[in-house]
Parts: sequence; C-alpha cells; structure tokens
Amino acid sequence: MDGKFIVFEGVEGCGKTTQLQRSRQWLLNSGWLPNLQSKRFVKQLMATREPGGTDLGVGVRQLLLNPAREPIHDRAELLLYAADRAQHVEGFLRPHLAEGSIILCDRYTDSTIAYQGYGRGLDFALIDQLNQVATNGLQSDLTLWLDLDVERGLARTQKRGASDRIEQANLDFHQRVQHGFAQLAEQNPDRIVRIDASRSELEVAEHIEAALSQHLARWYGAIQG
Repeated sequence: MDGKFIVFEGVEGCGKTTQLQRSRQWLLNSGWLPNLQSKRFVKQLMATREPGGTDLGVGVRQLLLNPAREPIHDRAELLLYAADRAQHVEGFLRPHLAEGSIILCDRYTDSTIAYQGYGRGLDFALIDQLNQVATNGLQSDLTLWLDLDVERGLARTQKRGASDRIEQANLDFHQRVQHGFAQLAEQNPDRIVRIDASRSELEVAEHIEAALSQHLARWYGAIQG
C-alpha cells in the first residue's frame, strides 16, 4: 500500500503553514478521509515539515533559522538542508508512505531550488544532485504553491514578531525566490498547482480543497460520503 505525499510551498508569509493545518482539518471532517480509510486505501493522515520533521531535524532547524553569531555560508546552508531531508525521507516519509498514509508537508525540494538556487545563486546541478541523494528519488505527488507578492508576505511575517534568519534576508533575495517558484510551477504543471494566496484565508482554503478533491478522486476514484 502506497500513500500520497502532498507539499505546501511558497515565500515567507504566504500562509502555507496555516493552510496546511486547515487542509488537515478539512480532510478529517469532509468525508474524504473516513471514506478512504473504510476502503483501506489510506491508513492515516499526517503532517510534517522541513526542516525539522525528525528529532535530528529539529536541531538542524534551529541552526538554519535562528540568527547565528557565526554567518552560515551558502554551501553549508545547502548541506544542512540536505542532511535534514535525508533523515526526514528515510526516518519518516518513506516508512509512513509505505504504510499508506497521506502526508501533508510544509516545504520540500522545491524550496531548496527556489531559496538556495534562485535566491542564493548556487549551482542548480549541485542542488539537483544533493536533492537526489537526500530523497533517493522521492517526489511529491502534489505540490500546492501559495503564490503571494513578496512585500505582502514579508509584511505578514513582521506582524508575527521577531524574524528568523531567512526572513531577515534582503528584498532582492526574496524576489529571486519568488521568481524561482514561478519558474518551477511553469516547468512542472502536472505536479505543482498554483494557489492565489492574495485572497482571504477562507477563499485560499476553498481553492486548496478543490485541488485536493480533484487529486484524491484521480488517485483513488473515491466518492465523498
């Protein structure tokens, strides 16, 4: 039994973490999950994140996001993300997918390409090689890209209080990251679904729910109810 791997992506402040939790609750309450479980298509619904989806990853996350006394060099940053992902894939994602779980994940490989490739300007071939090593070929079944203007997203993060190390990067960096996500969506239309994240939280959730319903029906041929 193989589960499904659904990733939420986007720039800082796009609302992906909030929408992931809303989607989790919707799946639990909408009828989809109980129906799929009754047919033994799905074992359980799980939520995770990168970095920080494992015990080891929690420590890596602190290194990556907490402002540090010693600057983290770009290649070191890339390698830390790869280490977190390798542990996450082997210790969490693959075992639960093999059992038939649906996994909702906050960030995955597209973030590395957008942030370290387009944002930091690191070599795309190197990033691809490291992603292949870290994932051993595991890709998302669906990626929901919450597309939001960078300035608006950063304004949201500032309202939350202290910014993390990534949020503190300059505007040009975040604009390059946004361009990266747009390029990835254009290059991978079968895997990446664009969600207009400039709308209200409820409207964004409804758009995501529609995309999830479409893909669940395609994967499982199941009917709600």
